[in-house]
Amino acid sequence: MSTNADNDARVISGRIFTEGELDDVRETVELFPHLSYTELAFTICEGLEWFTANGEYKIASCRTLLKKLETEGQIVLPKRQSPPERRSEEVHPGPQTEPGEELCGGVSDVAPIQLKSAATKESRQLWNEYMERYHPLGYKRQFGAYQRYFIVGATQEGPRYLGEMLFSASAWALTDRDQWIGWKEADRSQRLNLIVNNTRFLIFPWVKVKNLASHVLALAAKQIPADWQHRYGYAPVLLETFVDTALYKGTCYRAANWVEVGQTAGRGRMDRYSQYLSSPKRIYMYPLHKDFKDILCAKGGVSQ
Repeated sequence: MSTNADNDARVISGRIFTEGELDDVRETVELFPHLSYTELAFTICEGLEWFTANGEYKIASCRTLLKKLETEGQIVLPKRQSPPERRSEEVHPGPQTEPGEELCGGVSDVAPIQLKSAATKESRQLWNEYMERYHPLGYKRQFGAYQRYFIVGATQEGPRYLGEMLFSASAWALTDRDQWIGWKEADRSQRLNLIVNNTRFLIFPWVKVKNLASHVLALAAKQIPADWQHRYGYAPVLLETFVDTALYKGTCYRAANWVEVGQTAGRGRMDRYSQYLSSPKRIYMYPLHKDFKDILCAKGGVSQ
């Protein structure tokens, strides 16, 4: 593909494209009209050397690029085949997630506490059922990068599930957060993946262990960078979460030294175009690296 430098550049799918590179994309689509949508994405990623941090082609990002160019009338994509009928995403909790025996006491009574990944098909199904049954927002299918955990405590009877956590992709644009970081739009587009959102946090209603929530948040802050590095090839430098003050006070986040930086605008977490409304929530952040702002703003002399 062309290597000519151009002064005109656009940020699409978190990557800066020169006009020459976009010309190459348009030319590839024209040259290979019989390739499938996925084959086109692989071909373009190969030509642009467009990889994820762990060396895989950025197919999902390339699909976004192609869809955007098609919407703008710059390319005509091949006709897509009808996808196979998908299984229902509904979760129906079974008897295995019935309420457990009440558990009271302090953190020391259930120590050591661990965060265990829901790594098998069976554990993921169990995680989904618990979340659907006991979290006010229920279970929702995740897209992109995410990590599910069981909160596991030690009791005299053996290991016991105390709750669940979910970390996933960061919200696209948050005015208060972005100002707190010092982000410009180009910075955010290129390094948004270095922020991870604590999307769900559930302590089971029969678990009444004092200071458990803040203790678990501290554990998660220590564990998530290594787990994310192992799974996706890079480590986040900042955590975020949103607290609906109509339901919660955010006490456990403050106790775990998360910083309140403002309020959401009342849009969906992944909304890029302000189309979907939700209730405004308080934004809390937790740095995972002492130089997180310099890393997120790409200031020189800083490494992870």
